[in-house]
Amino acid sequence: MDSKFLQDKFKDKVTILENGAVLVDTESWKDVSKFINDNDYDYLMSITSYDLENDDIIGLAYNFYSTKSKKYLEIRLEFKSDQEIYSIAKIWNTADWHEREAYDLMGSRFKNHPDLKRILLPEDWEGHPLRKDYKEPDFYNGMPVPKDKSYWE
Repeated sequence: MDSKFLQDKFKDKVTILENGAVLVDTESWKDVSKFINDNDYDYLMSITSYDLENDDIIGLAYNFYSTKSKKYLEIRLEFKSDQEIYSIAKIWNTADWHEREAYDLMGSRFKNHPDLKRILLPEDWEGHPLRKDYKEPDFYNGMPVPKDKSYWE
């Protein structure tokens, strides 16, 4: 994983983690994302959302790959759940759906996203099911929501 180029450019705005991932200050994410793209990371493989379960902090892990230099890069953002994060959908088109999934299931909100709406759950669904504090509803539109899903396995 190549991450030194980010530390050289953004100094105290990024932190290299033990696993080689780069933790980026959310206020710098717009500039960092453009710089990553300018440095041939042309493929956004995935965006994964996660819940740190403390002080209402959630995170996003972005996995990039450069098809030119064959290098992999993981970027992490950690922030309060009510904070908006800069959308990279205009830089990497695949981010459109990845960001919508992170919004739908975790509640991550993206500034300037072209169409931020639910992608898996219905628009009237309450809450975000991947959050640690999510409480499954008893009913949805008058229908009971099954609690025991062991029969699905």
